[in-house]
Amino acid sequence: MNIDAHQHFWQYHPAHQVWMTDQMQVLRRDYLPGELKPLTEAIGFAGTIAVQARQMVEETEWLLKLADEHDFIQGVVGWVDLRSPRLREQLEQYAPHPKLVGVRHVVHDEPDDHFLLRPEFRRGLAQLREFSLTYDLLLFPKHLTVATQLVAEFPDHPFVLDHLAKPAIWDGQVSPWQDDLRRLAECPKVFCKLSGMVTEARWQQWRPDDFHRYLDIVIAAFGTDRVMIGSDWPVCTLSGEYAQTMNIVIDYVQQFPSAVRAAILGGTCARFYGLKPSATER
Repeated sequence: MNIDAHQHFWQYHPAHQVWMTDQMQVLRRDYLPGELKPLTEAIGFAGTIAVQARQMVEETEWLLKLADEHDFIQGVVGWVDLRSPRLREQLEQYAPHPKLVGVRHVVHDEPDDHFLLRPEFRRGLAQLREFSLTYDLLLFPKHLTVATQLVAEFPDHPFVLDHLAKPAIWDGQVSPWQDDLRRLAECPKVFCKLSGMVTEARWQQWRPDDFHRYLDIVIAAFGTDRVMIGSDWPVCTLSGEYAQTMNIVIDYVQQFPSAVRAAILGGTCARFYGLKPSATER
């Protein structure tokens, strides 16, 4: 199964999507499963991972409800308060759901660049393994060195880096992102999503080969067995349509053997998140 490892849903509310600037008017509306499913089917993708976009447990509840209603949502990366003394209660409430596969926090919006190393955050992160939950790293390049310290403290915990850590593709920068990324990738439990690239390029003005240098760097760091395709829909629509965005990686991986292509386009995502077959696939 081909799986889009990273997409979002929301019912737009200005108090909840405060990160949407005036340049993001196209995002200021509802984006729901009924709109995404035909887009995925049109390019031969049968499943997705829905990722949190709000920092509240109600987001996790809502995404899990959508996943119950739509089989193509194979997994949910939700939000719980990793810093809360009541974290265990939240995990005991949500982790039993078979489609909750991971947790994420919007770290790159935190004013403290060392947020990942705060004692209360690390204590919370340590509890995820007991509940078989992965962790998505949402970072800017400046956070990579801190993330490397974090994953070194949890060498057996599965992490995945979202959006290549958002390098400045728009101006062709690769340093120091390249070296910092390589150091993060030295931890064998860290994976990377080939996602979020079009919004780091010049919106609506990019060419597919603008991304090849960055994809080459990621593959050199992580290998072909720790990377997975993701769209970042609907955020990607700021800079490109769904199929255009996904075809950047789909076309790039044609250079690899069929087994490698199958892994990058779905198999690695299923392995990383421990996805369970839906009733329609049994």
